[in-house]
Amino acid sequence: MTVPRKNKMQFLTIDFETYYDREYSLTKLTTEEYVRDDRFEVIGVSVKVNDDESEWFSGTFAETKAWLEQFNWADSMALAHNMMFDSAILSWRFGLRPVAYFDTLCMARAVDGVEVGNSLAKLADRYGIGQKGTEVLLAIGKHRKDFSPEELAQYGKYCCNDVDITKALFDILGPHFSGTEFKLIDLTLRMYAEPMLELNLPLLEQHLEDVKDRKEKLLVNANGIDKKSLMSNNTFARLLEMYGAEVPMKISPTTNNPTFALAKSDEGFKALLNHHDERVQALVAARLGTKSTLEETRTERMISIAKRGSLPVPLRYYAAHTGRWGGDDKLNLQNLPRNSKLKNAIIPPEGYVLIDADSSQIEARTLAWLSGQTDLVGAFERGEDVYKEMAAAIYQTPTDQVTKEQRFVGKTTILGAGYGMGWKKFQTQLCGFDVSIENDFARYIIQTYRNKYAKISALWAEGDMCLDALTSETLKSTNFGCQPQAVSFLPGVGFDFPSKLPIKYRGLQKGQRILKSGISVTGYWYETRRGKVDIYGGKIVENVCQGLARCIIGAQMLRIAKKYRVVLTVHDAVACLAPIEEAEEAVKYVEECMRWRPKLAEDLPLDCEAKYGDSYGAC
Repeated sequence: MTVPRKNKMQFLTIDFETYYDREYSLTKLTTEEYVRDDRFEVIGVSVKVNDDESEWFSGTFAETKAWLEQFNWADSMALAHNMMFDSAILSWRFGLRPVAYFDTLCMARAVDGVEVGNSLAKLADRYGIGQKGTEVLLAIGKHRKDFSPEELAQYGKYCCNDVDITKALFDILGPHFSGTEFKLIDLTLRMYAEPMLELNLPLLEQHLEDVKDRKEKLLVNANGIDKKSLMSNNTFARLLEMYGAEVPMKISPTTNNPTFALAKSDEGFKALLNHHDERVQALVAARLGTKSTLEETRTERMISIAKRGSLPVPLRYYAAHTGRWGGDDKLNLQNLPRNSKLKNAIIPPEGYVLIDADSSQIEARTLAWLSGQTDLVGAFERGEDVYKEMAAAIYQTPTDQVTKEQRFVGKTTILGAGYGMGWKKFQTQLCGFDVSIENDFARYIIQTYRNKYAKISALWAEGDMCLDALTSETLKSTNFGCQPQAVSFLPGVGFDFPSKLPIKYRGLQKGQRILKSGISVTGYWYETRRGKVDIYGGKIVENVCQGLARCIIGAQMLRIAKKYRVVLTVHDAVACLAPIEEAEEAVKYVEECMRWRPKLAEDLPLDCEAKYGDSYGAC
């Protein structure tokens, strides 16, 4: 084995092969469950130093640890395909922590898109860099002692081949990435591989009891509606709307007309089990005949994690089409309700406080700035209450006479109407907040927004022009927005950003589509693994604004990480740890970071709200 020289940065590509069987596998368990399980066993491991020949080792745990320790991990950068898995083994099992983590799975999502398969086998085939073997399929149920010397040697060749493919893939994908993006990949993986957050087990156990008790009462109430009403599509749809839930629709295969998607097999209906309102969860659970709700299963999962150790934060880098982070490992911390008791159970280690900083209205600010709506940008810059100003326009009243209820409607308008939302959806959104308005008033509010901020409306039309240019044989380019240094139309692809990771629309097509409402329209759609996704001017604007917000938040997050350990990011918020004695100073520093304007948006007014506490929920 070639031992890396000390004090010289090395690039180590790694791949672990581990025991699995029909019940104990990554298809049955989360990565956290699998790696922390008593059944965990390393069969062997391959390491490639820089571009040297890959080396395979198989031995006892102690022998494998000794072999791995010969590499200078503390001064090395580590690479794997699905590094969340390999870094967990390195860190949790062997106590080895490289200076940086890289991951070709993360990189492929950003370069090739989240809509295509990014397994190592598919990527190897896509880029013509070899062929992934199948020896792992023959290893099911086999412990290391069960392999013959020949089988173990063949398994080693298979593992080394995976490492070679991973390194070749990195060399291909690497030029697409800036130093900033590499740092964000490392930061994301470190939240999982080197966890700092703890869980309050007694609080979780009490919460589970409360959730089950509350769920039973809700189910009784739901069942008390009577079975006929519960199973009637029309009645059930009205109940969902009463609680502010959007009723899922589909095209009937028999009548070819729109109908409610409320069957047990309808994905949109089953998704309502994850609705933020427990009343909706209970209604759906009662109709499906199920017993568990999202809050219950999530609490049970967190209890299990708490019994095994600290909380690894599983975030997927570049999870969304726009580049935003997403939940992973069956623990989506991205959609915890604002006042969820589970947030109170997430706590810092002893001697630290948690700081949570939320970027204020970043999408609304970015939208105004991108569209050239300078009056709205100026209002943000001056710290004016834009929600009150919107409410004043809606209710035709002086700003200082706007009521709390009216301001809420103004807030919902500013935050919801910027991407072309129609009046009906806006009305439903307000209903979800227990605010009821008539149809005509909903129409009036949407039109008032569009008249007041005409340049934002005009940007939607520019988005439509971009779609035309992406599909036209003659129109190859077009303008989009007022900030070319931040985002530009990329002919034949989509939109380019300073990150050099563009938003792409693969398989974009134009044609006749039948909407859920049954109306036939001429529109655009692009292909994903989940099927066709409709796209239009307002949605283009939303994609771009979210992509820009993601770039800004990423840059700010790295700025915070220079001084304090970042442990979580949720949409437009960043959470970090600080010593208790530095709490006030740390909050000021984090606020400065979240108000800092990166080069791509030096004239975009940014603001934030930051708090600290002894739990995530207390921030």
